[in-house]
Amino acid sequence: MAKIRVMIVDDSAVVRQVIRENLDREADIEVIGAAADPLFALERMKNDWPDVITLDVEMPRMDGITFLRKIMSEHPTPVVICSSLAEKGAETTMEALAAGAVAIITKPKMGVKQFLQDASNDLVTAVRTAARSNVRNIHPSNRSLATPAPKLTADAMLAARAAASTAMSKTTESIIAIGTSTGGTQALEVVLTMLPAVCPGIVVVQHMPEKFTALFADRLNTLCQVEVREAQNNDRVIPGRVLIAPGGRHMMLRRSGAQYIVEVADGPLVNRHKPSVDVLFRSVAQVAGKNALGIIMTGMGDDGARGLLEMHQAGAKTVAQDEATCVVFGMPKEAIKLGGVDKIVALELVAREILAYA
Repeated sequence: MAKIRVMIVDDSAVVRQVIRENLDREADIEVIGAAADPLFALERMKNDWPDVITLDVEMPRMDGITFLRKIMSEHPTPVVICSSLAEKGAETTMEALAAGAVAIITKPKMGVKQFLQDASNDLVTAVRTAARSNVRNIHPSNRSLATPAPKLTADAMLAARAAASTAMSKTTESIIAIGTSTGGTQALEVVLTMLPAVCPGIVVVQHMPEKFTALFADRLNTLCQVEVREAQNNDRVIPGRVLIAPGGRHMMLRRSGAQYIVEVADGPLVNRHKPSVDVLFRSVAQVAGKNALGIIMTGMGDDGARGLLEMHQAGAKTVAQDEATCVVFGMPKEAIKLGGVDKIVALELVAREILAYA
């Protein structure tokens, strides 16, 4: 089997050395080069293009986000961001995900060498996952966090609130549950930006690290007509609201009288993930049953496949994203194999399925 060929782009000589050492230990990975900035990298890659690029964000001559957008527009290639993150820098990393990065490895500003040695398994897994991803199905966004567009005019907001309040007793009986992983940040943007301000309440598990989900939700909230936010314990699921499970916590659907709420809680990794799609889907199967629509989208592994089957068995409608539009067809493929999927659709048609269900 051909080796995964990797280019390392980082302005730190120490980071380049440690990443190279970690990857070179793997029999299926070959580091073909390392560069101190994107312009050097482009020159080196002219005649020897890699399968995967590991990329820092803050670099001289050209920043990593600009480089990433250039790569994804001219020669789509799986990119793993390996970046030092502070609070203000996390938004830059969200820009990287929106621009098409497949995975994120966070590194501290101090003790980077030791951290990268300790996180060797995470790095190797990210590179292998990236190599199997179909980045041509990523939909990079060039929309900036810095200048969010207004969601609605004041009149439209008042109309949306009125519609939600009068329809709540009926529409809160319908729940949309979505699970996704690798490639999901871009896929969710495609789906959620197509939805009107009033649609059934939506609960989402996207595999992301702690702190990233709040920034991801905030970014989507600036782009969508629906309200998007990171879920907090006891948040109500209501029409026009999308709740995204926080990184490092599981999210479950619960009933409170006639209303749906979410429970956000700590717990063990499920299918190697926290939050886990299976945890959410199983809770939806138990609490909402046939009053729910389950959607499983692009992602590595099988998290969510069994939960979607339980939703299907409980009478819920179930949908899977098709292979042609997935970045990684792992999660939908496993759900289909288990027989828990009613319908397979392209990414661009997922929003239509939500509206048809509503």
